[in-house]
Amino acid sequence: MQIPVDDVLWFAPQPEVRRAVPRGRALCLAPHPDDECIGPGGSLAMHREQGDPVLVVVGTDGRAGDPERRYPEATYVELRRAESRAGLRELGVDDVVFWGFPDSCVITDSDIETLAQRIAALFDEWRPDVVYAPWEGEGNTDHRALYCGLVRALKRRPFSGEVLAYEIWNLMVPDVIHDVTAVIDKKERAIRCYETQMAYTDILRPTLGLNASRSMIFNRGVGYGEAFRRVAVR
Repeated sequence: MQIPVDDVLWFAPQPEVRRAVPRGRALCLAPHPDDECIGPGGSLAMHREQGDPVLVVVGTDGRAGDPERRYPEATYVELRRAESRAGLRELGVDDVVFWGFPDSCVITDSDIETLAQRIAALFDEWRPDVVYAPWEGEGNTDHRALYCGLVRALKRRPFSGEVLAYEIWNLMVPDVIHDVTAVIDKKERAIRCYETQMAYTDILRPTLGLNASRSMIFNRGVGYGEAFRRVAVR
């Protein structure tokens, strides 16, 4: 039996390509200390270059990032935070908050509720115009929990700004791509600050490779892009 072509073909929609990030107060929700730079780091640098306030919130303490116990346990959490501060300084960001939730635990509905309440309070206090957070397809449980907490918060309170979800573990079909070519050197320097994580995984190579591959969409493979999906909650 011949299957009609219309039944088997699907075309991914072309994403909106932006040469500049949206203007306004930017909030980045990061599950672990390093996600803020690996995911939307270039976009955060662009916000700062155009004078936008940027606040980064790191959800977990990152303690599970040293499975072989290569670093002193008593000071490891503060070491991860110091790396995050150093990386963000490379992007021009000085405003960072660490919530300190446990890393890589079994996530319960109560955990999601706690995150939702914290995020809603943060929105009321800081009043962002654009929010960056993990996308719904992330395979890591901490990433997924932060996304679910954000969505629950958005369902309870009106938000007229834009929510852009970024990729790290799992690749998305993007709605938006930011051209971060002009700031990719800053992003590279930022990622190199996370020495505890680079000791286990070369997070720089796949991150820059992913960003380079996104330039296929907007510049024939020349340059770098960060991909996002819009989060719309009704």
